[in-house]
Amino acid sequence: MLDRPVRPELGERHYLFSDESGDLQCRASNNVSKYFAVGTLLIEENELARLRSEMAKLRDELAWSNHGLDSCFHATEDSYVVRQRVFDLLSDFDFRVDVTLLQKNKAQPQARKDEPTFFKYAWYYHLKYIAPQIFEEDDEVLIVAAELGTKRVRKAFRAAIEDVMSQCLHFRVKRTLAFWRDESDFALMAVDYCLWAVFRKWERGDDSNYKKIADKIKTEYDLWSVGHITYY
Repeated sequence: MLDRPVRPELGERHYLFSDESGDLQCRASNNVSKYFAVGTLLIEENELARLRSEMAKLRDELAWSNHGLDSCFHATEDSYVVRQRVFDLLSDFDFRVDVTLLQKNKAQPQARKDEPTFFKYAWYYHLKYIAPQIFEEDDEVLIVAAELGTKRVRKAFRAAIEDVMSQCLHFRVKRTLAFWRDESDFALMAVDYCLWAVFRKWERGDDSNYKKIADKIKTEYDLWSVGHITYY
């Protein structure tokens, strides 16, 4: 009798929630951000379930104490009281945050010819930098990006991320890409909060909230830190 083939051991299952901060406009203006940033939050299945549960409880608790939310947690729009409660909660969880920052006035013309191209540059260097650190062969990853823009814009951004994944992830890493609305998942709200704190430190020099989650921030990668040429 032939021996039954042994099924190879499956890799780990990961969840990678992402968000962007800053705008994609590359021009000098008081209303245009200095940086554009991509941030990701890597979390495992059990911890994700706990995060979703605890953030739902916090939302209810805040509503009962007359700190109601119109739709979801959003760092730029939430009150000081809500923001502090969310950061206090996030500090108790086990997840990894990575952020790649692009100083826009250092972007060469070919990198900023249009918004999807610049978006793709940011995602490419982000995944190229972190993927070897967090994924191994036979792992599974669900990458959830925050839905943004019109249907046409989302299509362009989806194509950009899918192309980047094919270039930066090992071919034996099984990957799935989803675009979900911010209010649909507490993990998207969590990465929004974490990226907001990092971006505010870089853009405005304010690290007051960053300090609360500093131990979660694995990398802050300033892509063009060594560049000296600015284009506007």
